[in-house]
Amino acid sequence: MNFFNLLQSLDELLYEVMSWLVFYPMTLWRTLVRPLQMMDYSDIEQGDAEDQQYTDTLSPPLFLLLSLILVHAAELALVGNDAVVASKVGLSALVSTNTDLIMLRIVLYSLFPVLMATRLVRARRLRVDRDTLRAPFYSQCYVAALLAIMLGSAVILIKLAQEWALIAGGSLAIFGFLWFGFLQTAWFNQHLKCGRLRAFGHASRAMVESLVAMLLLSSLFS
Repeated sequence: MNFFNLLQSLDELLYEVMSWLVFYPMTLWRTLVRPLQMMDYSDIEQGDAEDQQYTDTLSPPLFLLLSLILVHAAELALVGNDAVVASKVGLSALVSTNTDLIMLRIVLYSLFPVLMATRLVRARRLRVDRDTLRAPFYSQCYVAALLAIMLGSAVILIKLAQEWALIAGGSLAIFGFLWFGFLQTAWFNQHLKCGRLRAFGHASRAMVESLVAMLLLSSLFS
């Protein structure tokens, strides 16, 4: 790669990173006020050519990653390093930096999108493969990012170890799970064209599977 190509690559990288300052708050606001519509929007974008996808928002996985980075930055500022980073016991020794911790957390929170998407594909009696899983996984990343923000903020409040913070953190975590569960019920109801009770069953099963997988994986690093 010659010097001109290097400069051009840096130019594109700089534009991409700085554009996040515009598109992250836009994506966050749209997902906050119209989560189901944003999930539908993601499904539509998956049908476009790759270079034409998500031109006016952040892509769902990137939105999830940036949300986790922002929550992690707030955690560092308010309560300091997580105990996992300092621990050298068992698999936690693999998480030696904050970058490693962010990567672990994105895997943990990505369990929700992948298991929700898998439940939908199976409920449709389709074969689970890269093609059938991609669209629902991407759409789920939008709302998983909001769940990560709420749960991450709840953990920060609880770590402050003050009475008001413990109450606020616990309430925020409960609200986050209730909001996420209600949204998933509506999502399954919309995509499966089934009754709300059946949609609630699919959503509940996928949430339980996600939480169990998340707790099992996180316990390996505790």
